[in-house]
Order: sequence, then structure tokens, then C-alpha cells
Amino acid sequence: MTDRAKGRLVYSTGVGRICRGCGWPEADCKCSQSAATESIPNRIVAKLRMEKKGRGGKTVTVVDNLPNNTAFLKDLCQDLKRACGTGGAIQVGAIELQGDLRDRVRARLVDKGFVVKG
Repeated sequence: MTDRAKGRLVYSTGVGRICRGCGWPEADCKCSQSAATESIPNRIVAKLRMEKKGRGGKTVTVVDNLPNNTAFLKDLCQDLKRACGTGGAIQVGAIELQGDLRDRVRARLVDKGFVVKG
């Protein structure tokens, strides 16, 4: 919990990461909700990468540089998870998929009309 009136962190045991802008937990961030309705451009350039750091050696495929539109990210994440047969999650402007799936994800994004780098 935070003392929002004074803008400082008060004792907390299980909140997790705190947003620096509004002081709420990142999962319930109030300042990101205004950006969650960003318009979707005609030409989307997605950046594709693989990460292992900070995940206990597990490999994750990250599709980054996407518009921060909640409905768009949710639909795209569901489509990519079904196409690859794996789990995944939505981050702010990015999608994380479990495993090294760069080839399958690249093919799926190109079929959808995205420009893929990486």
C-alpha cells in the first residue's frame, strides 16, 4: 500500500512493483489506463526477440513495439498463443510467449500484415 497523499511508500508485504507515476501497483496502474486506448496505426512494425534473463533459464519470445491498446493486444495474444500452442502474457506494449517460437511468430505476424524486425 502507499500513502497516496504524501506520495511515499508505506510498509507493504505482497504488493509487488509500484508505478512511479500514480503510486498504485503496476497491475492496477491508473496512469496506464489512459494510454490503454492508444489508436492502432495502419503500419505496425513489431520487434521480435528471445529473452532468458531473470526467468530462471526459461526461454521467452517477446513481441515488442506494439500499440498500447488493450483490446488489440488481447486479441493478438490469443491468436499467437493458439497458432503456437503455448502460453503467454500481455505486458505494456508487448506480448510474451513461452518458449523459443520466433519462426512461428514471425510467420504469423507477416500473414497478418505486420512488418517484423529481429
